Amino acid sequence: MTDLPAFLDSSRPDVPDLSVPRGVLPFYLPNKPVRGRVVRLGPLAATLLSRHEHKTPVKALLGQALALAAALSSALKFKGSFSVQARGDGPVSMLVADCTEAGALRGYVRVDHEAEIPEDTEAGTLLGQGYLAFTVDQGMDRDPQQGIVALEGGSLAKMAEYYFQHSEQLPARVFLAAGETPSGWRASALVLERIAGAGGIGEDMSEEDQGEAWRTACILADTLTSEELLDDALPPERLLYRLFHGEGVAVGKPRPLSFGCRCSRQRLGGILEGFPTDDLDHMAVDGEIVMTCEFCNFDFRFARDSVTGRPGA
Repeated sequence: MTDLPAFLDSSRPDVPDLSVPRGVLPFYLPNKPVRGRVVRLGPLAATLLSRHEHKTPVKALLGQALALAAALSSALKFKGSFSVQARGDGPVSMLVADCTEAGALRGYVRVDHEAEIPEDTEAGTLLGQGYLAFTVDQGMDRDPQQGIVALEGGSLAKMAEYYFQHSEQLPARVFLAAGETPSGWRASALVLERIAGAGGIGEDMSEEDQGEAWRTACILADTLTSEELLDDALPPERLLYRLFHGEGVAVGKPRPLSFGCRCSRQRLGGILEGFPTDDLDHMAVDGEIVMTCEFCNFDFRFARDSVTGRPGA
């Protein structure tokens, strides 16, 4: 245990320093109202999903949520984060994944470990009835922007599409995959969006032609398999060429992803300093207060006499 006061000790836990340089690849179909992103977490998926012991369907759900958060965060044009959160009355009562504009990724599930979860359990059964929320956080100076819809659909991909349809009125297709491969756990996503008729579309393209171009892109994307999404040997550029070569697909600049838990003793120590001294006394066991980061599953231990707190009411 460190001898520094909690508010001075900024040390982070011993978590992996892992980055995937080409984690997110944006793409578009030239002169058509279609853009998208391919996400490949690579070995980062195995690292993130190994922080907790979960059954296979729960790991797969969390992996898909991580890939989805990574894909949608790539639209951020400012310093902040994008989060995917689901709460329900099923065996998984809470699902959270968030990613910063720099690609720092983390996730967590709260699960009833006593529940029976067969190997083929789908997201709709895991989450049950509840809601799905997408949140954009621009920091302390701005209020978060959040959209919420009911959980609708058997898979997380269908739930996300329902969100886009009913909250954003934005046509989108979402393909998510997560599973154990010969290289370890992997998670991936392909998100396809129809953009408004202004940017990047041929001037002579009518509304009818734009609609047909979008339908064609969706039909082509529907041929995608989970095996292709999770195949490390199939680069994203080649995957996109397989799907859309007849449409003249073009790619943008790839973005990195990294292990992104942002916990620290300094941050948690600051939280403890806001508690009344009586509450701190109740938290202490054998002279220590233990705070666990649910994202990276690390216990921070604080000597009770190192935390001042504030006087009780």
